[in-house]
Amino acid sequence: MAPLTPRESASESVVRPDNRLTIVDHGLFTQHQAIGRNLVIQCMWVYEHPVDFDEVKRFHHNFGRGLLGRRIERSPLPFARHRWVMDWRSPDIDIEEITRPRAELSDWADERTLVTIDPESGPGWNMAVVHLTDGSTAISLVLSHYLLDGLGLVIALVDGMVGNTRHLGYPPPRARPRLRAIASDARQTVRDVPEVGRAVRVATRLARSNRQTSAPPPAPRPVASPDETIFVPGITIRVDRADWDDRAKALGGTSNTLGAAFVAKLGERLGRRRASDGAVTLQLPVNIRTEGDTRANAMSFARVSLDPTLLTKDLSDARSAIKQALQAIREVPDDSLQVAWLVSFTPKRTLKRMDDATVADPDFPVFYSNLGDVGSVVNRLDGTDAEYATARVTAQHETRQWLERMGGQMTVQSLRISDGFVISVNAYQPGAENTKPALRELAAQTLAEYDLTGKIE
Repeated sequence: MAPLTPRESASESVVRPDNRLTIVDHGLFTQHQAIGRNLVIQCMWVYEHPVDFDEVKRFHHNFGRGLLGRRIERSPLPFARHRWVMDWRSPDIDIEEITRPRAELSDWADERTLVTIDPESGPGWNMAVVHLTDGSTAISLVLSHYLLDGLGLVIALVDGMVGNTRHLGYPPPRARPRLRAIASDARQTVRDVPEVGRAVRVATRLARSNRQTSAPPPAPRPVASPDETIFVPGITIRVDRADWDDRAKALGGTSNTLGAAFVAKLGERLGRRRASDGAVTLQLPVNIRTEGDTRANAMSFARVSLDPTLLTKDLSDARSAIKQALQAIREVPDDSLQVAWLVSFTPKRTLKRMDDATVADPDFPVFYSNLGDVGSVVNRLDGTDAEYATARVTAQHETRQWLERMGGQMTVQSLRISDGFVISVNAYQPGAENTKPALRELAAQTLAEYDLTGKIE
């Protein structure tokens, strides 16, 4: 029997699952579309031994038939929620014809993140391979953050590598006749009115609280070329796993605590200290993904402020503060997510003003996502262990004006894989040099403060 096509498999089931985006996924995508942001996730594997490309192609095939085998289809109504539709059109693997020097690996990775990624029209992800002059091979995977978050990606990677595929039950694109879609979405929007009312109350309360507690944001620096598109410098740090764990234990902390402490100290060097007390604030995503979860972004956010002056001597206070922050967000859900119900009813100009208010955060928070121990399977794209693997979040088409207006940016991802602890840093500091060599130097200085050494690329 011939394999089922997406259209055939979707039509077999009489009762389909609800294919509307969750309100958080819809709100994130809609707001970022309004302000021109496009978040992507990149994974990289480097093999210093021959690669089994048949296995890579098998992974590529499976990956496009899992949680990434979908895209977003807009509602015909501007205020209704968008929906997931099936999309099994896997883009071809892009194999570079030119061999690149190993020293250019980081630049090649940056280039790959700029290739068009579109969660609506597709492709929502891509893979590429480049051969390096030292005999190694690098493989890049880039996907839209509006299709999947970091921990969801770990699940999708494992599925692809072990051969699991998923029939999500989504319809094919444009399966709903326009008039029927308008009527259905209008009825659903009416049913959602109570949630919208609750969102208005939450937004009013949060606005009142922010006016009472927030310091005024710093004035943005003048920018000579405000519309200039730039790439935020990014580096990867790899520390021996045993050395990392030994240092964490010596300082009275855990591997995760040392990760947060390192990020806070690097944030201090990048000017991310709060003016009122010198603390560095970390924004920590907390995984709320459940078994069989198909949400794109299944997370809430904890926030913790750490005194960077103490973090190289003793991690016990930081460990306690992080534990309390994570426990609090699990016990008392973040009701600010309710505000996402308002995004569909908000004009684009207002969404841009909302973004201005969001980015002008006087705490200068650092976004730090710790994926934890992702397991050995994720390191085996071709069935064998890669010598090097990493992951990061970045954005396409960032403008210097936006980065200056928000007071800079620092996003960090970390993971334990194979025998290493890997940290990826993307950072922009207003008025600073903002180059990879400069960021590598700051990272090396921060490692030295913890009596650690590592490979920084």
